[in-house]
Amino acid sequence: MTTQTAARACGIDFGTSNSTVGWLHPGHDTLLSLEDGKITLPSVVFFNYEEDHSRFGRAALAEYMDGYDGRLMRSLKSLLGSSLIDGQTEVQGKALPFRYLLKLFIQELKLRAEAGAGRAFEQVVLGRPVQFVDDNPQADRLAEDTLADIARQVGFKDISFQLEPIAAAFDYEAGVDKEELALIVDIGGGTSDFTLIRLSPERRARDERRDDILATGGVHIGGTDFDRQLSLHGVMPLFGFKTRLRNNAEMPSSQYFNLATWHTINFAYTRKAWADLQDVHRDAAEPNKLDRLFQLIQQRAGHRLAMDVEAAKIALSDRDRHALALDYIERGLHCELGRGDFETSIAPLLDRVGATVGRLLSDAGLQAGAIDTVFFTGGSSGVPALRDGIRALLPNARHVEGNLFGSIGCGLAIEAKKRYG
Repeated sequence: MTTQTAARACGIDFGTSNSTVGWLHPGHDTLLSLEDGKITLPSVVFFNYEEDHSRFGRAALAEYMDGYDGRLMRSLKSLLGSSLIDGQTEVQGKALPFRYLLKLFIQELKLRAEAGAGRAFEQVVLGRPVQFVDDNPQADRLAEDTLADIARQVGFKDISFQLEPIAAAFDYEAGVDKEELALIVDIGGGTSDFTLIRLSPERRARDERRDDILATGGVHIGGTDFDRQLSLHGVMPLFGFKTRLRNNAEMPSSQYFNLATWHTINFAYTRKAWADLQDVHRDAAEPNKLDRLFQLIQQRAGHRLAMDVEAAKIALSDRDRHALALDYIERGLHCELGRGDFETSIAPLLDRVGATVGRLLSDAGLQAGAIDTVFFTGGSSGVPALRDGIRALLPNARHVEGNLFGSIGCGLAIEAKKRYG
């Protein structure tokens, strides 16, 4: 698409793990620099108690890892559509609504985008998953309305939405030289989203594309779910998960699920959670493992462990085994993680992803052989077992990898230019 003047509006991809902002302006890259010359801003806030300030993105993670006393909040997007959205959390003795935390991050994203662009933005196209919440249209609508309300609060006047896989399709289409029937596979931190769409150099000039979109689908499964399964099955047994009490009952699992899920890690640090653990410790058949869990919680090292698990997941995309060092919990403690075990742990999730793709083909009335291209985007789309599953479903389609963290932001910028000039 040819642009002679800078667009009035930007496109924001507020992601579970990372966020980007796209803006079409001639002679410049579409994605704006958001932190230290990088196009992504990790969707993280850290409240530093010692220095009484808040940090965002990589700076937030760095201060947390440097050991400052404070509160780390990550995976904020996962709050949208959940029962937690109307709740609050304690930060330095104050109760902060989760809606406020979302506003804080979106506001920072807007400010950084405007600093990078050298101008203010009042119009925006926001990306959204095909489904914020599976099989619950009312909750899904509430999630979108919540995000729109927050966008208004931070200063946007004209707000619209585009499905994230459709935005990724528009980014891919900018480089095609012939007509293709493409399956867009967007595997983000919180959701897996898909679009079947006809793309071509001629079609991309059209403002109205509804006839080109054959089907969309999504499921609330993403990279953070892969992290959770790897943590629960590969790491948490070292801390007592699935061990027994003296009466042969299984150790209560809620603490482990909280620690393995990004947006609930802080729940493991409450007084009630600590009291419950102390009660169960007396009856633990393997108290040494509970001692490790106590150490993990006393150090408030849940986010550090989750980051280590996430790094292990990424490493297992390239190699068969990964050694996870846990010396900060206990000297010499480590965990050997294998790709095969990881793939076994996420197999039920991948089955649901595959079923969603199958329904997409059925909804469009297409056979697998009709798909020319599978376009992958999203930071979690590189998991080999996931790609193998898609390949098995669509054996004749060629695979193309886009900018895993930038395709959606670029596509939203294209849409913003079309909608707002």
